[in-house]
Formats: sequence, structure tokens, C-alpha cells
Amino acid sequence: MRNFKELEVWKESRVLTKDIYLLTNFLPQDEKFGLISQIRRCVISIASNIAEGAAKDSQKDFLRYLQISLGSSFELESHLILCVDLELISKTQMENHLENIERIQKRISSLIKYVKTQI
Repeated sequence: MRNFKELEVWKESRVLTKDIYLLTNFLPQDEKFGLISQIRRCVISIASNIAEGAAKDSQKDFLRYLQISLGSSFELESHLILCVDLELISKTQMENHLENIERIQKRISSLIKYVKTQI
């Protein structure tokens, strides 16, 4: 078992979650069960899957959860782009968050590569 709380990527994902929650507070309330719900679920999934995977006994299982986390980060990126397309947020707002998302994606990808060498 790994201590997920020591992983920098998990720590950064928590900060991202807070930032995205604050952003979604300003989306229209008629998106409460649409985009807001989807965005919040996928951002939560990033840190949650890192933590859940860290508790698994095998490297293969950990790898699978990291891959799910990475997928959630790309889903989040897609949702934010859609929010710009729908003029729900500005391009500047999106770009500020994309920088953090892309950094987390690179960290997860690096961790995936490392875990693969341990299998």
C-alpha cells in the first residue's frame, strides 16, 4: 500500500478540485444537473482514483486507477472547452485552469510510466 497523501500529483489534484468547484459556482443554475454535475464528478475523480489506486496491492491495479484518473483529467479539459464554446466561461478562465490540468496530466503520465517499469 502506498501513501497517496505524499504524492504531489494528488495534492495538486485537490487544489484543482477546489478551483473547479469555485468556477462552477458561477455557471448558470440550469446546468446544475448537466455540465456542473459532470465537471464536478470528473474533477473529483482525478484525485479519488489516485488515492483508491494507491491502496491496491498490485502495481497493475494501481496503474489501472491512474489511467482512469488521467482519463478524467481529459474529460475535464473537454468540458471546459465546451463551456467556452457555449460562452459560459471566458477563454481566459479556461486557459488558467488548462495550465493546471495539463501539468497534472503530465504528472499522472509520468507516474504511469514509472509504475509500468515496476510490473
